[in-house]
Amino acid sequence: MRVLVIGSGGREHALCRSLKLDPQVSELHCAPGNPGIEEVATVHPIDPLDPGQVAGLAARLRVDLVVVGPEAPLVAGVSDAVREAGFACFGPSRDAAMIEGSKAFAKEIMRAADVPTARARTCETEEEAAAALDEFGAPYVVKEDGLAAGKGVVVTDDRDKALAHARACERVVIEEYLDGPEVSLFALCDGSTAVPLQLAQDFKRAYDGDAGPNTGGMGAYTPLPWAPEGLTEQVMREVVHPTIGELARRGLPYQGVLYVGLALTAKGPKVVEFNARFGDPETQVLLDRLETPLAGLLMASATGELGLDPVFHDGAAVTVVIAAEGYPESPVKGDVITGLRATGNAYVIHAGTKRAGDDIVSSGGRVLNVVGHGPDQESARRAAYDLVAGIELRGSFHRTDIAR
Repeated sequence: MRVLVIGSGGREHALCRSLKLDPQVSELHCAPGNPGIEEVATVHPIDPLDPGQVAGLAARLRVDLVVVGPEAPLVAGVSDAVREAGFACFGPSRDAAMIEGSKAFAKEIMRAADVPTARARTCETEEEAAAALDEFGAPYVVKEDGLAAGKGVVVTDDRDKALAHARACERVVIEEYLDGPEVSLFALCDGSTAVPLQLAQDFKRAYDGDAGPNTGGMGAYTPLPWAPEGLTEQVMREVVHPTIGELARRGLPYQGVLYVGLALTAKGPKVVEFNARFGDPETQVLLDRLETPLAGLLMASATGELGLDPVFHDGAAVTVVIAAEGYPESPVKGDVITGLRATGNAYVIHAGTKRAGDDIVSSGGRVLNVVGHGPDQESARRAAYDLVAGIELRGSFHRTDIAR
């Protein structure tokens, strides 16, 4: 199988790493890739947001499968162009990807499918936003309607700060706060059916103790030994199947991965958000534990042939994000990184790096993901942090309480 992965971040490096380990994969390509991906795949410098360029590259390489990693190419219609060119594609169509591209559309789908979620209001004026804030009260939850790379959400007790965020966005969704621990469930979908991956939990706030601003994610772990029994089956029954059913009813068959971000409230699990792609950094730990070969799963999803649930290795995986100075507001770029070595039970995933001569330097806010694994959560956690300790990047920071 010849596979082309689209994207350049940590999620795409994790996907490429797993695909490289799959004996079914004879050729692996990535566009545009990063220095870590270069070690396992042939990279191609194209614009991943240009549907024509992606489809053209797939044709030149004569690939069997295209895997679209990030949300922006999906919303730009890359998967539509790839399918129109005659190639199997893992990733929903542009219209189906609006489940992430528009918070308001996602709420509309959930209402129609009777999916449990927070009460919400879509607001386009300051007056509407102020009324919604008063209706739901603190803590205030204000979400930019469109794509915001995981940083368009403000959760605060400060009404002025909440209103300022709403004012800065053209359109927002304001909703009631959902109390309870948050978990992530990914479901692979083939247009008519879906199968779940293992539950994971990520850490959104920038600093220890869930302090600081929201980020794209500062770390994650799997499995969740504390999760209620039957949670995965309940979410598939109450959330995933009704959602893809409603999309199919509207002529939008969903092929790819549906990310379900959940709050485990006193009244049961409720959807915090949907994403139309693998979550980052949860993907890094899930793929570390995945035993079923990845390429076959992604191809089955792309071609409407999903069958049995994926199988996972025993043990646990933990990933810790190393972020650049100033992240998430104004990350510093261009600093040299050293210590990028693997150990027997931990390795480095490149998320925001590039080559500068003989050096690897930072090129994004979340620069590296360090993944550790072991027979239990504590050993996996220790493996990850031992490797983190040997990496040097001026001004960088990481949370010390991931999976604690």
